[in-house]
Amino acid sequence: MDGNRLWRFHIPKPDWLNSQYMRTAGVYAAGGLFSLGFFFFLDAAVFSKTANASNIHIKFVDWIPIICSAFGMLVINSIEKSQLTSEAFSPSRWDGGTAWKARLVLFLGFALMAGGLAGSVTVLTLKYLVPKYPFPTMYLGVANVISNSLIMLSSAVLWVSQNIEDDFQYNLSL
Repeated sequence: MDGNRLWRFHIPKPDWLNSQYMRTAGVYAAGGLFSLGFFFFLDAAVFSKTANASNIHIKFVDWIPIICSAFGMLVINSIEKSQLTSEAFSPSRWDGGTAWKARLVLFLGFALMAGGLAGSVTVLTLKYLVPKYPFPTMYLGVANVISNSLIMLSSAVLWVSQNIEDDFQYNLSL
């Protein structure tokens, strides 16, 4: 048994999984999920100002989770996978190297996204569930949770699809 593997059984990845078309499809799917997430939130924001029969509206508190999630997605997807594995992580190497810095930035991005999702659940609970508003008004909080979940899923799909290893690489040199 190979000592470098985590699992006992090794199933090779199919060749079509590492294709350029899967990378492109993943990027488009991530963009679709991201735009669908923002659509849910903007739909709730427009609904709260125009067709909402109650006096509960989308305020800045409702925008904070989606801002955190979008910023976390931006931070996470600005890190390349090769920067994370470029060198062994060692606490004694604080003076040089980029791997620990990339891991720290990646952690901060995941913390922003998790904070955005937790914030949307908190807003849903405290602003809509505790006062027991009926569903047309509660949709404002549910849409916030759905939008943050879709942005988080979009970030995961984009991270995986951008880091698919291809047989070709773009080398720009003069």
